Amino acid sequence: MTDTDVARKPGLIFDTHLENFDRDVIEASHTLPILVDFWADWCPPCRALTPVLERVIAHHDGSIHMAKVEVDEGANMKLAGRYGLRGFPTVLLFVKGEIVGRFSSARPESWVKEFISEHTDLG
Repeated sequence: MTDTDVARKPGLIFDTHLENFDRDVIEASHTLPILVDFWADWCPPCRALTPVLERVIAHHDGSIHMAKVEVDEGANMKLAGRYGLRGFPTVLLFVKGEIVGRFSSARPESWVKEFISEHTDLG
C-alpha cells in the first residue's frame, strides 16, 4: 500500500475536533486502536512526523486508524489541555477508550511501529 492509497481509504486517517472527539476517538477505540496526532501547522517537527505516521497507518492496512487534531483550530486547544499536552507534536494511542501510550516529537518509522506493537496486539 502506498501513501496515496492511504488517502483513498476513507476513515483510515481523519481530522477530528473537540465537538466530535469522544465519538471519533474514544468510542471508536473500543473497536480498533486509534492513534491521535496533536499537531500545529507552524510546527516543523509536526510536519516531519506526519508522513511517518501515514506510512505506519498504511502498513497496518486498516487495523489501526489515525485521528489528526490541529491544536490551533477552533476549541481544539481544550483537548490538548484535557490530556496535559505541553508540546507538539504529541501522539496518543487509545485502546478501549483509554490512553495506552503517548510520545512527543518527531520519531523514525521503525520507532513508531515498535511503539504501536508494544501497546497493542498489532505486530
